[in-house]
Amino acid sequence: MKQKITAFFVLLFTVVSYGQTTRFVYETLVNPDSINLVSMKSERTFLDIKGDRSLFISENKLKRDSLFTSLRSEAKENDKKEEKDFSKLEGKKHFEPTFFEYFISKSIPDQKVYYYERAAGKQIYYQEDRPVKWDVTNIVEKQNGYSAQKAVAEFGGRIWTAWFTKEIPLSDGPYKFSGLPGLIVKLEDDKGDYKFDLVKKMSIKNAFEEQISTDAKQSTRVNFHGDKAALELEFGKNRKAMAGNNGGGNMNMGGGRHNGGMGGGGINGGGMNGGGMGGDNQGMPMSQGSSIDTSSFTNTVQNPIELK
Repeated sequence: MKQKITAFFVLLFTVVSYGQTTRFVYETLVNPDSINLVSMKSERTFLDIKGDRSLFISENKLKRDSLFTSLRSEAKENDKKEEKDFSKLEGKKHFEPTFFEYFISKSIPDQKVYYYERAAGKQIYYQEDRPVKWDVTNIVEKQNGYSAQKAVAEFGGRIWTAWFTKEIPLSDGPYKFSGLPGLIVKLEDDKGDYKFDLVKKMSIKNAFEEQISTDAKQSTRVNFHGDKAALELEFGKNRKAMAGNNGGGNMNMGGGRHNGGMGGGGINGGGMNGGGMGGDNQGMPMSQGSSIDTSSFTNTVQNPIELK
Protein backbone atom coordinates (compact mmCIF):
# COMPACT_ATOMS: atom_id res chain seq x y z
CA MET A 1 0.00 0.00 0.00
CA LYS A 2 2.82 2.35 0.93
CA GLN A 3 4.53 1.64 -2.38
CA LYS A 4 1.32 2.45 -4.28
CA ILE A 5 0.98 5.78 -2.44
CA THR A 6 4.60 6.63 -3.17
CA ALA A 7 4.17 5.73 -6.83
CA PHE A 8 1.04 7.91 -7.00
CA PHE A 9 2.84 10.98 -5.66
CA VAL A 10 5.80 10.40 -7.98
CA LEU A 11 3.40 10.24 -10.94
CA LEU A 12 1.52 13.32 -9.70
CA PHE A 13 4.77 15.27 -9.34
CA THR A 14 5.80 14.26 -12.85
CA VAL A 15 2.48 15.43 -14.33
CA VAL A 16 2.59 18.73 -12.42
CA SER A 17 6.21 19.33 -13.35
CA TYR A 18 5.54 18.62 -17.01
CA GLY A 19 2.61 21.02 -16.98
CA GLN A 20 4.80 23.80 -15.65
CA THR A 21 7.35 25.86 -17.51
CA THR A 22 10.77 26.49 -16.03
CA ARG A 23 11.99 29.88 -17.21
CA PHE A 24 15.63 30.91 -17.22
CA VAL A 25 16.00 34.67 -17.55
CA TYR A 26 19.10 36.09 -19.22
CA GLU A 27 20.19 39.70 -19.02
CA THR A 28 21.32 40.24 -22.59
CA LEU A 29 23.63 42.97 -23.84
CA VAL A 30 23.81 43.78 -27.56
CA ASN A 31 26.09 46.12 -29.44
CA PRO A 32 23.72 47.33 -32.20
CA ASP A 33 26.43 48.75 -34.45
CA SER A 34 29.70 46.97 -35.14
CA ILE A 35 31.19 49.95 -36.99
CA ASN A 36 30.31 53.04 -34.96
CA LEU A 37 31.09 53.41 -31.28
CA VAL A 38 27.74 53.13 -29.50
CA SER A 39 26.65 52.00 -26.06
CA MET A 40 25.49 48.44 -25.46
CA LYS A 41 21.73 47.90 -25.35
CA SER A 42 20.13 45.71 -22.69
CA GLU A 43 17.21 43.35 -23.15
CA ARG A 44 15.95 40.32 -21.26
CA THR A 45 15.68 37.02 -23.08
CA PHE A 46 13.95 33.86 -21.87
CA LEU A 47 14.78 30.20 -22.18
CA ASP A 48 11.57 28.33 -21.34
CA ILE A 49 11.84 24.61 -20.64
CA LYS A 50 8.76 22.42 -20.73
CA GLY A 51 9.13 18.67 -20.86
CA ASP A 52 11.77 17.78 -23.44
CA ARG A 53 11.41 21.01 -25.44
CA SER A 54 12.65 24.55 -25.01
CA LEU A 55 11.77 27.97 -26.38
CA PHE A 56 14.18 30.89 -26.71
CA ILE A 57 12.45 34.26 -27.06
CA SER A 58 12.96 37.86 -26.00
CA GLU A 59 10.77 39.33 -23.28
CA ASN A 60 9.64 42.18 -25.55
CA LYS A 61 8.63 39.87 -28.39
CA LEU A 62 6.82 37.52 -26.02
CA LYS A 63 4.79 40.39 -24.55
CA ARG A 64 3.82 41.69 -27.97
CA ASP A 65 2.94 38.27 -29.37
CA SER A 66 0.94 37.39 -26.27
CA LEU A 67 -1.09 40.60 -26.52
CA PHE A 68 -1.83 40.21 -30.23
CA THR A 69 -2.78 36.56 -29.78
CA SER A 70 -5.22 37.55 -27.03
CA LEU A 71 -6.77 40.33 -29.14
CA ARG A 72 -7.02 38.13 -32.19
CA SER A 73 -8.78 35.42 -30.20
CA GLU A 74 -11.17 37.98 -28.71
CA ALA A 75 -11.90 39.42 -32.15
CA LYS A 76 -12.85 35.99 -33.47
CA GLU A 77 -15.18 35.41 -30.55
CA ASN A 78 -16.92 38.78 -30.89
CA ASP A 79 -17.43 38.92 -34.62
CA LYS A 80 -15.30 37.15 -37.18
CA LYS A 81 -16.47 39.46 -39.96
CA GLU A 82 -15.82 42.80 -38.26
CA GLU A 83 -12.38 44.24 -37.89
CA LYS A 84 -11.01 44.51 -34.39
CA ASP A 85 -11.35 47.83 -32.59
CA PHE A 86 -7.96 48.52 -31.04
CA SER A 87 -9.29 51.05 -28.52
CA LYS A 88 -8.35 48.60 -25.76
CA LEU A 89 -4.73 49.17 -26.65
CA GLU A 90 -4.84 52.71 -25.24
CA GLY A 91 -1.73 53.10 -23.17
CA LYS A 92 -0.32 49.90 -24.70
CA LYS A 93 0.19 51.03 -28.25
CA HIS A 94 3.92 51.49 -27.87
CA PHE A 95 5.85 48.24 -27.91
CA GLU A 96 9.42 48.07 -26.76
CA PRO A 97 11.69 47.07 -29.66
CA THR A 98 13.57 43.80 -29.62
CA PHE A 99 16.86 42.64 -31.08
CA PHE A 100 15.42 39.13 -31.36
CA GLU A 101 12.57 39.30 -33.84
CA TYR A 102 12.11 35.53 -33.97
CA PHE A 103 11.91 32.56 -31.66
CA ILE A 104 13.91 29.34 -31.49
CA SER A 105 12.53 25.96 -30.51
CA LYS A 106 14.71 23.02 -29.50
CA SER A 107 14.09 19.34 -29.00
CA ILE A 108 16.48 18.75 -26.12
CA PRO A 109 17.02 14.95 -26.25
CA ASP A 110 18.06 14.86 -29.93
CA GLN A 111 19.48 18.41 -30.02
CA LYS A 112 17.33 19.54 -32.95
CA VAL A 113 17.07 23.32 -33.35
CA TYR A 114 14.32 25.18 -35.26
CA TYR A 115 14.35 28.87 -36.16
CA TYR A 116 10.99 30.69 -36.69
CA GLU A 117 10.15 34.10 -38.11
CA ARG A 118 7.11 35.73 -39.67
CA ALA A 119 7.13 37.22 -43.15
CA ALA A 120 4.09 38.97 -44.63
CA GLY A 121 1.91 37.60 -41.85
CA LYS A 122 3.02 34.00 -42.50
CA GLN A 123 5.25 31.84 -40.34
CA ILE A 124 8.43 30.55 -41.95
CA TYR A 125 11.05 28.32 -40.39
CA TYR A 126 14.05 26.09 -40.93
CA GLN A 127 15.94 23.43 -39.02
CA GLU A 128 19.49 24.42 -38.12
CA ASP A 129 21.92 22.17 -39.99
CA ARG A 130 25.16 23.14 -38.25
CA PRO A 131 25.75 21.40 -34.92
CA VAL A 132 27.76 23.46 -32.45
CA LYS A 133 31.13 21.79 -31.89
CA TRP A 134 32.34 22.65 -28.39
CA ASP A 135 35.90 22.54 -27.11
CA VAL A 136 35.36 21.88 -23.40
CA THR A 137 38.23 23.07 -21.21
CA ASN A 138 39.20 22.12 -17.65
CA ILE A 139 38.75 25.70 -16.43
CA VAL A 140 36.14 26.02 -13.67
CA GLU A 141 35.05 29.34 -12.20
CA LYS A 142 32.13 30.86 -10.34
CA GLN A 143 29.80 32.47 -12.88
CA ASN A 144 26.48 34.12 -11.99
CA GLY A 145 26.30 32.20 -8.73
CA TYR A 146 27.12 28.76 -10.17
CA SER A 147 30.22 26.64 -10.39
CA ALA A 148 30.72 26.71 -14.15
CA GLN A 149 33.06 25.15 -16.68
CA LYS A 150 34.40 26.93 -19.74
CA ALA A 151 33.74 25.79 -23.32
CA VAL A 152 34.56 27.47 -26.64
CA ALA A 153 33.02 27.08 -30.10
CA GLU A 154 33.05 28.80 -33.50
CA PHE A 155 29.56 29.41 -34.84
CA GLY A 156 28.13 31.79 -37.40
CA GLY A 157 31.40 33.64 -37.94
CA ARG A 158 32.00 34.36 -34.26
CA ILE A 159 33.96 32.58 -31.57
CA TRP A 160 31.74 31.98 -28.54
CA THR A 161 32.78 31.36 -24.95
CA ALA A 162 30.23 29.57 -22.82
CA TRP A 163 30.19 28.81 -19.12
CA PHE A 164 27.95 25.86 -18.25
CA THR A 165 27.01 24.37 -14.91
CA LYS A 166 26.37 20.74 -14.09
CA GLU A 167 24.32 21.98 -11.12
CA ILE A 168 21.51 22.43 -13.66
CA PRO A 169 21.67 19.23 -15.76
CA LEU A 170 20.01 20.66 -18.86
CA SER A 171 21.86 20.50 -22.16
CA ASP A 172 20.61 23.87 -23.36
CA GLY A 173 21.32 27.57 -23.46
CA PRO A 174 20.46 30.90 -25.13
CA TYR A 175 19.85 31.30 -28.85
CA LYS A 176 20.80 28.16 -30.84
CA PHE A 177 23.40 27.01 -28.34
CA SER A 178 23.13 23.65 -26.60
CA GLY A 179 24.98 20.33 -26.43
CA LEU A 180 26.98 20.83 -23.24
CA PRO A 181 26.59 18.64 -20.12
CA GLY A 182 24.80 21.39 -18.24
CA LEU A 183 22.94 24.67 -18.68
CA ILE A 184 24.82 27.63 -20.14
CA VAL A 185 24.81 30.37 -17.48
CA LYS A 186 27.07 32.82 -19.33
CA LEU A 187 27.72 33.27 -23.04
CA GLU A 188 29.60 35.90 -25.03
CA ASP A 189 31.26 36.29 -28.41
CA ASP A 190 34.87 37.22 -29.10
CA LYS A 191 33.96 40.67 -30.41
CA GLY A 192 32.02 41.64 -27.30
CA ASP A 193 28.86 42.30 -29.30
CA TYR A 194 26.56 39.78 -27.57
CA LYS A 195 26.50 38.78 -23.91
CA PHE A 196 24.02 36.54 -22.12
CA ASP A 197 24.05 36.30 -18.31
CA LEU A 198 21.67 34.06 -16.40
CA VAL A 199 20.08 36.18 -13.67
CA LYS A 200 16.98 34.28 -12.57
CA LYS A 201 15.20 30.93 -12.59
CA MET A 202 11.45 30.64 -12.03
CA SER A 203 8.52 28.28 -12.47
CA ILE A 204 5.50 29.52 -14.41
CA LYS A 205 2.07 27.95 -14.72
CA ASN A 206 0.25 28.42 -18.00
CA ALA A 207 3.13 30.27 -19.63
CA PHE A 208 2.44 31.78 -23.05
CA GLU A 209 3.69 29.46 -25.77
CA GLU A 210 4.42 30.46 -29.35
CA GLN A 211 2.09 28.53 -31.61
CA ILE A 212 3.39 26.76 -34.70
CA SER A 213 1.08 27.56 -37.61
CA THR A 214 -0.33 24.62 -39.53
CA ASP A 215 0.44 26.48 -42.75
CA ALA A 216 3.95 27.51 -41.72
CA LYS A 217 6.34 27.47 -44.66
CA GLN A 218 9.29 25.16 -44.23
CA SER A 219 12.56 26.38 -45.68
CA THR A 220 16.24 25.62 -45.24
CA ARG A 221 18.94 27.74 -43.66
CA VAL A 222 20.57 28.34 -47.05
CA ASN A 223 17.31 29.22 -48.84
CA PHE A 224 15.66 31.02 -45.94
CA HIS A 225 16.39 34.58 -47.06
CA GLY A 226 15.16 33.95 -50.60
CA ASP A 227 12.00 32.15 -49.46
CA LYS A 228 11.22 34.94 -47.03
CA ALA A 229 11.71 37.61 -49.70
CA ALA A 230 9.41 35.68 -52.03
CA LEU A 231 6.66 35.64 -49.40
CA GLU A 232 6.98 39.37 -48.84
CA LEU A 233 6.98 40.07 -52.59
CA GLU A 234 3.85 37.99 -53.10
CA PHE A 235 2.14 39.70 -50.18
CA GLY A 236 3.04 43.12 -51.53
CA LYS A 237 1.54 42.29 -54.93
CA ASN A 238 -1.66 40.95 -53.38
CA ARG A 239 -2.01 43.96 -51.12
CA LYS A 240 -1.53 46.35 -54.03
CA ALA A 241 -4.14 44.46 -56.05
CA MET A 242 -6.61 44.54 -53.14
CA ALA A 243 -6.01 48.25 -52.61
CA GLY A 244 -6.75 48.85 -56.27
CA ASN A 245 -9.97 46.85 -56.08
CA ASN A 246 -11.40 48.50 -52.98
CA GLY A 247 -10.08 51.98 -53.56
CA GLY A 248 -7.49 51.87 -50.83
CA GLY A 249 -9.73 50.60 -47.98
CA ASN A 250 -8.32 49.33 -44.76
CA MET A 251 -4.82 47.98 -44.73
CA ASN A 252 -4.03 44.63 -43.22
CA MET A 253 -0.91 44.80 -41.15
CA GLY A 254 -0.02 41.15 -41.66
CA GLY A 255 3.08 41.96 -43.66
CA GLY A 256 4.07 45.27 -42.17
CA ARG A 257 7.74 45.71 -41.66
CA HIS A 258 8.94 42.34 -40.56
CA ASN A 259 12.63 42.07 -41.01
CA GLY A 260 13.28 39.41 -38.39
CA GLY A 261 16.73 38.27 -37.45
CA MET A 262 19.30 40.50 -35.84
CA GLY A 263 20.04 43.03 -38.52
CA GLY A 264 22.21 43.09 -41.59
CA GLY A 265 21.12 41.84 -44.98
CA GLY A 266 21.49 38.40 -46.46
CA ILE A 267 23.78 36.69 -43.97
CA ASN A 268 24.03 33.56 -46.08
CA GLY A 269 20.27 33.26 -46.19
CA GLY A 270 20.41 31.92 -42.67
CA GLY A 271 17.54 33.87 -41.22
CA MET A 272 19.72 36.55 -39.64
CA ASN A 273 18.85 39.00 -42.37
CA GLY A 274 16.84 42.17 -42.26
CA GLY A 275 16.79 44.85 -39.59
CA GLY A 276 16.35 43.11 -36.29
CA MET A 277 13.56 45.36 -35.03
CA GLY A 278 10.92 44.72 -37.66
CA GLY A 279 7.35 45.00 -36.41
CA ASP A 280 5.78 41.57 -36.17
CA ASN A 281 2.10 42.42 -35.93
CA GLN A 282 0.82 38.88 -36.39
CA GLY A 283 -1.42 39.65 -39.34
CA MET A 284 -3.86 41.58 -37.17
CA PRO A 285 -6.44 43.69 -39.02
CA MET A 286 -6.79 47.29 -37.95
CA SER A 287 -9.88 49.43 -38.12
CA GLN A 288 -9.76 52.96 -39.47
CA GLY A 289 -8.93 55.57 -36.90
CA SER A 290 -6.90 53.11 -34.85
CA SER A 291 -3.18 52.80 -34.93
CA ILE A 292 -0.40 50.98 -33.22
CA ASP A 293 2.89 52.72 -32.73
CA THR A 294 5.43 50.62 -34.59
CA SER A 295 7.89 53.48 -34.93
CA SER A 296 10.16 51.67 -32.49
CA PHE A 297 10.58 48.85 -34.96
CA THR A 298 12.89 50.61 -37.34
CA ASN A 299 15.87 49.17 -39.15
CA THR A 300 18.41 50.35 -36.59
CA VAL A 301 20.18 47.07 -35.91
CA GLN A 302 23.23 46.68 -38.09
CA ASN A 303 25.12 44.01 -36.19
CA PRO A 304 23.84 40.47 -36.85
CA ILE A 305 24.51 37.69 -34.38
CA GLU A 306 25.59 35.46 -37.27
CA LEU A 307 28.16 36.95 -39.61
CA LYS A 308 28.15 34.03 -42.01
